[in-house]
Amino acid sequence: MTDLDVTAVDAPPVPQIRILAQFVRDFSFENPRAPDSLRAAASPQIELGVEMAARGRPDGLFEVDLKLMATATADGQPAFQAELLYGGLFQIDGVPEEHLEPVLLVECPRFLFPFARRIIADATIDGGFPPFMLEPLDFAAVYAAQRAARDGTLDASVAGNA
Repeated sequence: MTDLDVTAVDAPPVPQIRILAQFVRDFSFENPRAPDSLRAAASPQIELGVEMAARGRPDGLFEVDLKLMATATADGQPAFQAELLYGGLFQIDGVPEEHLEPVLLVECPRFLFPFARRIIADATIDGGFPPFMLEPLDFAAVYAAQRAARDGTLDASVAGNA
């Protein structure tokens, strides 16, 4: 008689996240006061907004969008505004249904962020400014704020800003 490893048969599948594609869905960079804005002596004040969205597809894959909005003002005048909607196509396996939303809106944006960050930095350089390097974001906190706003427990204007 042989021993069978029952745990291997009963073990839940290992969660896997695969990025199948990444793309710029929409991008805008505005430098409305150029070239005067490039000579501002003061460091600009930057306001950053972050949004995440995800949707399932009929083929079983998921589209995840990361939206970053950065508005810079110097001396009370607009310096630049950048808005990027960066998307990814993901295959997700082995994740229980009750954990799927946090995976889509926290883990997937973490994969997309370094690429979106680079696009914003390159655009600010091409716009004549020093590179604007976004600090790493706490996507779990942004997700919690968006969820609280959706559930009506937090002002929606707070949820979109990190």
